[in-house]
Amino acid sequence: MRTREGTLEGGRILTVADESAVIARVRSGEREAYAELVRAHTGIALRVAVACGAGADAEDVVQSAFIKAYLSLGSFKDGAPFRPWLIRIVANETRNTVRSAVRLRAVAGREAALLRGEPRIPDSADPAVAAVEEERSAELWAALDELSDDHRDVVACRYLLEMNEAETAEALGWPRGTVKSRLSRALKLMGGLLAPASEKSERGGGEGHE
Repeated sequence: MRTREGTLEGGRILTVADESAVIARVRSGEREAYAELVRAHTGIALRVAVACGAGADAEDVVQSAFIKAYLSLGSFKDGAPFRPWLIRIVANETRNTVRSAVRLRAVAGREAALLRGEPRIPDSADPAVAAVEEERSAELWAALDELSDDHRDVVACRYLLEMNEAETAEALGWPRGTVKSRLSRALKLMGGLLAPASEKSERGGGEGHE
């Protein structure tokens, strides 16, 4: 859980200053101190991996990302927050995993992993409503799958992970203006993918005159 001051870890707040102290301990040879960072950021790392397409491989991706982060601590900027840096490593590791896979995991499997333990519809809900909701959710994931890596990542950060613009820019290593433009383009593309067939046909006919 993240707060204004830092990350909730082991029942206490792990601030950026705390993270810097932990990293300093690791660099000085206290390797076991790294577990504090792992405990603090495993939750967000898993959500990033799933949101970026890791599916059932999310845990493996996160483990690999933490190892790479550990090995790269020597290049970590002193005083910087650990979370955005880690998120960038997780996102890159997820891309590599997805690209090297024989096939992408099923959309339904990704959705189940992301929403595990958090049912969106109560058991008592109208089955018809539940069916519509599930269908719409599947359509959203399918549309997200159609986006490029950059567009998928920016949508995932802003809407699935609820990161603000500055956090997204830092996590993805982009200028804030790039975040704005790519998010705008991604949402426009998703809107087109989610539009009813009749609207897509009308748009297709109109685009030829532009």
